Amino acid sequence: MQLRKLLPFLSLAVLGACQSSQNTSMPTAQNSAKGGWQPLFDGKTTNGWHSYGKATIGKAWKVEDGALHLDAAAKKDWQTAEGGDIVSEQSFDNFHLKMDWKIAPKGNSGIILFVQDDPAKYKYVWHTGPEIQVLDNDGHPDAKIHKHRAGDLYDLIASSPETVKPAGEWNHVEIISQNNQLKVLQNGQQVLSTTMWDDNWRSMIAGSKFAKMEGFGAFKSGKIALQDHGDDVWFKNIMIKRL
Repeated sequence: MQLRKLLPFLSLAVLGACQSSQNTSMPTAQNSAKGGWQPLFDGKTTNGWHSYGKATIGKAWKVEDGALHLDAAAKKDWQTAEGGDIVSEQSFDNFHLKMDWKIAPKGNSGIILFVQDDPAKYKYVWHTGPEIQVLDNDGHPDAKIHKHRAGDLYDLIASSPETVKPAGEWNHVEIISQNNQLKVLQNGQQVLSTTMWDDNWRSMIAGSKFAKMEGFGAFKSGKIALQDHGDDVWFKNIMIKRL
């Protein structure tokens, strides 16, 4: 075949290869959506979240460089002025949740599950929802307390092995709730597994600081909360899949 006749076919082949390359490098959120994943945070706005018991989100929660950042400069008691815990608009029961988190030096926060958005009955999100601890293990005094370190099911179960990265670095966490089973993976390793809502679960709660909180750890469906504990914290790539 003469080169003059071959050129159109070569052009089409190159164009097809470019299009194929573009298709295989689609953004993670788009690929995830095809697998049943949905973003809880779009990386641009605070849509899908509101302050606990309110219709809107506090101004201290900001979107910066694709991350949801709690700017705790205006600390008030143990939380942040115009901050507060935030909760997802949707409720979930069986789910696979994943996100990246980063904590400031000496910082404390948490990811709280099965939250009942009812401040008239429950003052704080952690009055109903069990918490996966977010913490600077090297700098925060809570790290000296058993079951209070990053990755722990706060005050209930200690995580192991310890895979958390230092303050200022991103950690990847996955939380899987399915058929009463809870699993937590941190930075690619499973660090926690337990059965929820059985006699052992109730016994753990009875031996914890939550023992007298009616409703704590009792709900099998609820919202996801991100905690304001008065320290700077960042979350990004927040995705969830219903199971």
